[in-house]
Amino acid sequence: MNDLAPLLTPEGRALLEEVRGTAPADELAVATRLRRDHPADLVSAALGQARLRQRAAAKFAAADAERMFFTPNGVEQSTRASVAAYRARRLTDLGVTSVADLCCGIGGDAIALARAGIRVLAVDRDPLTAAVARANAEALGLTGLMEVREADVTEVDTAGYDAVFVDPARRGGRGRIFDPEAYSPPLSWAVEAARRAPQAALKIAPGIPHEAVPPEAEAEWISDGGDVKEAVLWFGTGTPGAVRATLLPGPRTLLGRGLPDPEVRPVGRYLYEPDGAVIRAHLVAEVAAEVGGGLLDATIAYITADELHPTPYATPYEITDQLPFNLKKLKALLRERQVGTLTVKKRGSAVEPEELRRKVKPQGPNAATVFLTRVAGAPTMLVGGPARPPESP
Repeated sequence: MNDLAPLLTPEGRALLEEVRGTAPADELAVATRLRRDHPADLVSAALGQARLRQRAAAKFAAADAERMFFTPNGVEQSTRASVAAYRARRLTDLGVTSVADLCCGIGGDAIALARAGIRVLAVDRDPLTAAVARANAEALGLTGLMEVREADVTEVDTAGYDAVFVDPARRGGRGRIFDPEAYSPPLSWAVEAARRAPQAALKIAPGIPHEAVPPEAEAEWISDGGDVKEAVLWFGTGTPGAVRATLLPGPRTLLGRGLPDPEVRPVGRYLYEPDGAVIRAHLVAEVAAEVGGGLLDATIAYITADELHPTPYATPYEITDQLPFNLKKLKALLRERQVGTLTVKKRGSAVEPEELRRKVKPQGPNAATVFLTRVAGAPTMLVGGPARPPESP
C-alpha cells in the first residue's frame, strides 16, 4: 500500500466495509468478484488493509482497529493500546496538557494521549505514515486534539509543549536494532531533546543496558499480561535515578529500593518466577525480600522460599521433586505420576522445551511443571505445579 488516498474516497471506504473480516482462504474469490466492478489496485489495497486491521486487533480494541488505517510496519511497531493508555495517564498525573509526539508512526501513542485530553503534535517524516496517522485521527474523531505533521523530528520546535514523547525506530532493513545509537533518530539525540523539555518520556527497547540510562532519568520497564513490552526513560518526574517495574493490567508498580542481591539458598517448598519486567528492571531482590526468599543460583532469576506469600510481581509454584539433570529419571518420575500435560520452563539450561517433551513422552491424566535450571551452579530439574493458597477454615 503506497497510496492511502484511494481508500479514503467513498468507493474505497465502501470496499473496506465490504471486505471487512474476509478470511485469508476467501480472499481470492472475493478479489475476483470485486474486480468486476472496481479497479484491481483498489481491491488489492482494500483486502490488504483488511488483513492489517485483523492483525492490529491484537494491539488495539477491535472497534478501533476496524476503523483505523495501518501499514505493515505500523502494525508491527505500534504501541499496544493498553500500554499507551497507561503512559498517557502517567503524563496527565504529572500535569501535562500538551505533548510533542516525535516519530509518531501510525499514531497509536498520539491517539492515547488525545483520548486522555492532551493536545498532541504528532510528527513523522515518512509521507505515507503521516497520512495514515492523520486518517486515524479523523477516523476516531480526535482531530480537535491531534495535529499530524510530516517533518523531520530533528527540525521540529517543541518549545510550546509541556512534554516531549519520542519513540525512535528500532527496526531496519535487517530487522530489530539493538544498538541505541543506531535507532532513528539515535538515543543520544532523543535524550538531548528530553533534556530541553520540561518533561519527557522516551520509549526504548526493554533490553537496554542499565548503564546506558542517563543519571537524571527514571527508568521504567512495562509488561502487559506477563509479556515485557518496552522500557521508558522519564525526565522531569522529580525522581532521577529511580527504577520501577510496572505490570499491566492494573497497573501494579514495584519501585526499586537499591537492595543487594539476594543470597543463594537451598531449594525450598516454593519457587517464584518473577515477571519479565521485574527481571529487566533488576528488581528481583525486591521480590525476594517481599516473599522472604533467596536465589536458586547467583546468576538465575528464580526465587525460592519455604512459605507461600502471594505477590503480583512473581508467579509461585510448589516444588515436589528436585533431581539432578537426568532425562531417564525425569521420564520415570513423570510416568509414575501419570503426567500427560507437561509445562517446561527453563533458565540457565541449553535444553529446548520441545526437545525435552519429545524425549520423555509424557502420558496420563495429570499435569506438572518442570524447571530446567541450575541450583548453586549444578544443572537441576525441579518438578511441581502452580501453587494454590491454603483454603480458609
